[in-house]
Amino acid sequence: MSTDPMILKLSNIESSYGPVQAIRGVSLEVRRGTIVTVLGANGAGKTTILKTISGIIDPRKGSVQFEGQPIERRDPDWIVRQGISHVPEGREVFPLLSVRDNLLMGAYTRNDRDQVGRDIERMYGYFPILKERAQQEAGQLSGGQQQMLAIARALMSRPKLLLLDEPSLGLSPKLVKEIFGIIQRVNAEEGTTMLLVEQNANIALATAHFGYVLEVGRIVMEDTCERLLQKDDIREFYLGVKADAVRGERRWKKKKQWR
Repeated sequence: MSTDPMILKLSNIESSYGPVQAIRGVSLEVRRGTIVTVLGANGAGKTTILKTISGIIDPRKGSVQFEGQPIERRDPDWIVRQGISHVPEGREVFPLLSVRDNLLMGAYTRNDRDQVGRDIERMYGYFPILKERAQQEAGQLSGGQQQMLAIARALMSRPKLLLLDEPSLGLSPKLVKEIFGIIQRVNAEEGTTMLLVEQNANIALATAHFGYVLEVGRIVMEDTCERLLQKDDIREFYLGVKADAVRGERRWKKKKQWR
């Protein structure tokens, strides 16, 4: 196991869809055992970053290092076997397979079959509804239940790094809160490192430790989530705090400081 605290490093990555360049010179780092989030509007290039890491897209330039070794331009299957699991946007479960069989599919890279059953029970502990629906076809689950199944299936490979693409998409506020609570539990209890891309800045910044802001394919800001929550630009454009409210709060703080 690498002793480098940075489990993942992207350096000057450029990736494209045909002639359309999606990300430009993206560099970021993920510290082992943390949750890192990438914020940005729809079309900013967030999903492209995850696809480049997981091998779905080959970068035109730059490097991706996982535990100190280059992994860019490697097959997705090889990357999964190195310890990276990707939960794609859209809850892509196997609809005709049962919930339990979906979980077993997540463990296809493993040889320790005696432990797989125990890990299924561990997933049921995090997601009790999946135990209730264990024999039900995954396609019959609700959207929130499918999202839970997609995350649980990815965790079945015992990943060192979990990539999460818009886990809040299309879910009710109650389900979003529940799923992000489980994400935090898995990180705290299992030590699983996570890279989360998300449009819902409120929940992402409340969940993650460090954040990057992506605009039109470029990283324009990075800091701890605690500090990002205090930045006027983030509060106005991502958290919905209106500009006049931000300015008013700033004036109030200055006035209070001089009292």
